[in-house]
Amino acid sequence: MAEHNVTVENTIKVLLEDKKYSTLKDILVTMNGADIAAVLEEIGEEKTPLLFRLLPKELAAITFVEMNPDLQELLIKGFSDRELREVVDELYVDDAVDLVEEMPANVVKRILAQADPQMRKEINEILQYPENSAGSIMTTEYISLRPQMTVDEAIARIRRTAVDKETIYTCYVTENRKLLGYLTLKDLLLVKDDSVKICDVMDTNVIAVHTSEDREDIAQQLSKYNFIALPVLDSDDRMVGIITFDDAMDVIEEEATEDIEKMAAMLPSDKEYLRANPFEIFKQRIPWLMLLMVSATFTGMIITGFENALAAMVVLTAFIPMLMDTGGNSGSQAAVTVIRALSLGELEFKDLPKVIWKEIRTAVLCGCALAIACFAKILLIDRLLLGNEDVTVLVAAVVCMAMALTILVAKIIGCMLPMIAYKLKFDPAVMSSPFITTIVDALSLLVYFALAKALLIG
Repeated sequence: MAEHNVTVENTIKVLLEDKKYSTLKDILVTMNGADIAAVLEEIGEEKTPLLFRLLPKELAAITFVEMNPDLQELLIKGFSDRELREVVDELYVDDAVDLVEEMPANVVKRILAQADPQMRKEINEILQYPENSAGSIMTTEYISLRPQMTVDEAIARIRRTAVDKETIYTCYVTENRKLLGYLTLKDLLLVKDDSVKICDVMDTNVIAVHTSEDREDIAQQLSKYNFIALPVLDSDDRMVGIITFDDAMDVIEEEATEDIEKMAAMLPSDKEYLRANPFEIFKQRIPWLMLLMVSATFTGMIITGFENALAAMVVLTAFIPMLMDTGGNSGSQAAVTVIRALSLGELEFKDLPKVIWKEIRTAVLCGCALAIACFAKILLIDRLLLGNEDVTVLVAAVVCMAMALTILVAKIIGCMLPMIAYKLKFDPAVMSSPFITTIVDALSLLVYFALAKALLIG
């Protein structure tokens, strides 16, 4: 696929240089909007407006939606009012809302000025919903049928109004905007008697969501039930829109990216990596780096507190990095597993005792396996191969015991912190690898030095 895109891109560049616009248009109309958008991003800003103007109106709107905001802004600034109006008229409401949210104020004014009054009203209504709510990602363009319609009348209505709807496969039966049921286009086509009323063939077991619900929960519901769309109700249980599976996929991608950034100790960003300048990336990363640097002070304080013990047994210093890294990695494994399970709805806070017990058993198995391997490594490599006479069997035993206990503590902390954060209504991803590693580092040192002081130094 990548090689194919490169070939198409090179062909388009050659045709542009030769000014063979008719041939270019013939190629572009056979392509998907997302592929055209990808090609336009590589062609360069100078040629993008020219290529875009070769596209038919409907394909131009699809391509426009797939472009990154920088290219969209570039095109809008170069559009005449008529051209902008043609693009905006072809957009679905939810895509128009996304566009308005991405653009600077002066561009937004132009977009709204060229939108028809009904679309402008719908855009403003959706923009009033909280950022991460179901209302903010819904579209108001759906097929609505009346319960007393016949199947023949319903099909005629779909034919008449489908051109302006984002999806027509699922149709919703409403009366005074109250959702009564739904049926699919397949259901309608399979009814043998066209005079049958919609209320007699609709499914009244409707799963709906409200505008105030979290958009990530909605995306999970769409995935769980394998729906193409979910109806959205307002606070008075009136149907106001639908959320389609493509919008849910965008939400899942955004939320996954946000979680990954948090788990890597960065503030979430709303820009693609190449579009963000170094100062913006700096602002993302520096707060957590600063916090983690300060929190590492506790590790230094622990080492300072056991300075005499280290002076008496200098060999203990060599195993500190191994213990800290193993503890941090163990805690991160537990944390990532629990965070993912929470995000998928597989765990609730009430499952905490089960989770802890499972991690304790896992920690015992991991701890014993690593302790045995570590014991063999210390005696064979550190003592025999490297010839370090200070590494005795007792030293190896203390290190291995410390490792097993560190893994146990790390896995308990790693599973508990995300679930506590979840209970307190914080994002569990915040309690991720860097944060847990810092805590486990300090505890692993305490365990290690306490064992060493008790068994080796006395």
